Amino acid sequence: MLPYPAVPAGRFEHPVIDSVTLRGNPLGDPHRRPLLVYLPPGYDEDRGRRYPVIYVTPGYGGHAGTWFNRTPFRRPHPELVDALYASGDVPPAIVVFADGWTRYGGSQFLNSPATGDYHFYLCDELVPWIDARYRTVADRDHRALAGKSTGGYVAMITPMLRPDLFGALATHAGDALFDVGYRSELTRRARLLRDLYDGSYDRFLKEFHTRVPGTKPGDFELMEVYAYASAYSADEDGTVRIPFDDTGALLPEVWNRWLAWDPVLLATRPAHAEALRSLRAVWIDAGNKDEYYLDFGATAFHRALRSAGVPDDRITFELFDGTHGAIEYRYPLALGWLSERMG
Repeated sequence: MLPYPAVPAGRFEHPVIDSVTLRGNPLGDPHRRPLLVYLPPGYDEDRGRRYPVIYVTPGYGGHAGTWFNRTPFRRPHPELVDALYASGDVPPAIVVFADGWTRYGGSQFLNSPATGDYHFYLCDELVPWIDARYRTVADRDHRALAGKSTGGYVAMITPMLRPDLFGALATHAGDALFDVGYRSELTRRARLLRDLYDGSYDRFLKEFHTRVPGTKPGDFELMEVYAYASAYSADEDGTVRIPFDDTGALLPEVWNRWLAWDPVLLATRPAHAEALRSLRAVWIDAGNKDEYYLDFGATAFHRALRSAGVPDDRITFELFDGTHGAIEYRYPLALGWLSERMG
């Protein structure tokens, strides 16, 4: 496979949204947010046609500038999307690659006093902004969310919180079943914090921002925990609460705040179960060798959907043979399936 960009059959645009919601956010992160918008073949020729929209949210650390990162022997996600719609095998759709980056590496697209109102940004700013500028079918039955890992987490929870906006989702190894997935990593990361920074996140953060990130072991692992804590367990004054103590033991009062955002547990609440039953299509998958045990999270979320009463014919669920990092090639499978369900 050539390591060079392909000539797209569709068209990519790189607009910037000036967000009122993110202006003045607690971290001083940019409120002008770049986007990547894919317009399928035929969009410019048939001016009367309108299209469903699939919003793709990135994994932890991802942002608008990382989508075209090219690794050996693989095509980046946007090129796979273009090849999917260029084939003509599925109905066309507009694909919007969203950006919820923060200086901690991500926001989980949740509202937080530590980072900003990223849920409001996604739902109340970005969606109407796209509908106003592109020929979308502007209703929830023609609007979906998709993503991997943290992006898959966003795809799971947002339709539960805003069923008026999103009628379908695809989650690839999304963060779920926190007691298994996150919990399996937290003890190891507590040890990193102890051995490298005497157990102090203040010391870690101060040092992290004075050198090139990634030049010391544990950089990204420790920052990832802090990013999740900033989304799940920040106090009203913006103080970020870490869910473990200096022995690596969970702090129940903080950990319970994390669990309140677990998609598997959210799905058991009556209002969210009703929202899930209203979905037209749900794609769930994960590798059976996922390093973070998110295959168990996928299985648990699938069971939660069935317990909520989502009909089996609306769900595609699979544990494929692979790891967390080998899932990108499955993006087009899910997007094609969503396009057919929304087309």
